[in-house]
Amino acid sequence: MKQKGKIAARVISFIILIFAIFIMIFTIISVSTVNKEDSSLFGYKPFIVLSDSMQGEFEAGDIVVSKEVDSSTLKEGDIITFRSIDPNNYGGVMTHKIREVTTYEGELAFTTYGIATGADDAYPVPADNVIGQYQFHLAKMGYFFQFLKTVPGYFLLIFTPFMILIIMQAIRFFQLLKQYKREQQEIINQNSEALEQEKLKTQQMQKELEMLKAQLAAEQNINQPLNSDEEDKKV
Repeated sequence: MKQKGKIAARVISFIILIFAIFIMIFTIISVSTVNKEDSSLFGYKPFIVLSDSMQGEFEAGDIVVSKEVDSSTLKEGDIITFRSIDPNNYGGVMTHKIREVTTYEGELAFTTYGIATGADDAYPVPADNVIGQYQFHLAKMGYFFQFLKTVPGYFLLIFTPFMILIIMQAIRFFQLLKQYKREQQEIINQNSEALEQEKLKTQQMQKELEMLKAQLAAEQNINQPLNSDEEDKKV
């Protein structure tokens, strides 16, 4: 059971770590690229969808990703992201479908529309205002990004996972420290027992040596009178 608990803790730590790394990478990329016309990631530019004018392809709250493209290669049916020249939304970024390749003030332009309404946009899109061609979208990730930028989002999705990891690693550290101290104490106890055994052996040897000395001394005392009698006879 103890081993299973360790494995489960490691799996949970790994999942939290992967999640935290994903959120961190997503945050860095998002903050530096989402809704920023002048920034891109390998030519790809993400934008948050603010309306349902393209419902059926993508919806409000999604993130659309468009890629930089040569405007001269665009054709009818392509979906493009562009800066609007409509006075009511001048400079606003939109992603609509091309209905027709046309001209505006003698330059290449595109008539666009939202597929949800089917109505053409009031003004064409000059080729210079094209930001990129739509590639794919991330469903509802716009809401996620907006939440991530809030204080609760930061604490819930960034701060909390890293704090959990830190706490789990701290618990792991103290467990290892406790185990290390226990092992060291066991080694000390083993060494103490070994020293005690050596001490007992030394004491036993000393007793045996003293007994041997006493025995030798006793034998010498017995032999000494005999030697004296023999000398008297010779005289």
